[in-house]
Amino acid sequence: MRSTLQFGRFNYPWRGEGVRPRVMGILNVTPDSFSDGGNYQSLEFAISHAEQMILDGVDIIDVGGESSRPGAPPLPLEQELQRVMPVLYALRDQGPAISVDTYKPQLMREAVIAGVDMINDINGFRAPGAIEAVLDSDCGLCIMHMQSQPQTMQLAPSYTDVVAEVIAFLRERIDAMIAAGIDPRRICIDPGFGFGKTVEHNYALLKATGRLIAELDMPLLAGLSRKSMIGAVVDKPVERRMAGSVGGALAAVAQGAVIVRVHDVAETVDALKVWQAAH
Repeated sequence: MRSTLQFGRFNYPWRGEGVRPRVMGILNVTPDSFSDGGNYQSLEFAISHAEQMILDGVDIIDVGGESSRPGAPPLPLEQELQRVMPVLYALRDQGPAISVDTYKPQLMREAVIAGVDMINDINGFRAPGAIEAVLDSDCGLCIMHMQSQPQTMQLAPSYTDVVAEVIAFLRERIDAMIAAGIDPRRICIDPGFGFGKTVEHNYALLKATGRLIAELDMPLLAGLSRKSMIGAVVDKPVERRMAGSVGGALAAVAQGAVIVRVHDVAETVDALKVWQAAH
């Protein structure tokens, strides 16, 4: 029975007594992300924000160069490389694990060469060459579910049974990656909150966190920070969803999520410390 997640230079226990949930801080080096677009575009500002996350107790920094917000246009590879690689090299030896959020195999290859600890792929490693790009490395691999593409995913999301369909998709991708020769200890799953889902779909998946982990036998990453599923419940704009996002992270962790991907690192770290002390 697998009980650790191979995460590049790190090994994270994800099952059994005393497992500590990990906080993944979001570092968007993009001008158009839905929540903090443009804030951390320059290398100097990106590094400064990363340093603050490190002080706040972040475990993993997830670097993204292309916005995946609903309706976002695709970004040329060269631009994404120019945004991501300098940040990756600058942060590589600062303490936390480093993840790169991309679906482009060419960027995956460059990130692997640079020593990245995880590739976080919203496309579930479906692009031609994606599995090959990460095959001969030791980085963690996060498979996310997304219905359609960012440009169209929120136009009319539709499922007969969202939980069963997400499980089926993730199982197919896990099987394909293991069949290609990837060690299953490198794989984690992400149900893809907000990626081709209505508010009802998102909360059905959040409630089913434990089921996803049990049926797929994989550690789970939950990314719901500041998303519309939070806004729909708290009735607040993006910049005022911190408390709701921390609540969502705790709800996911309480059901077994081992990584939470967040904007508000300090608040989430504190909340998880209290939750664990009472757990």
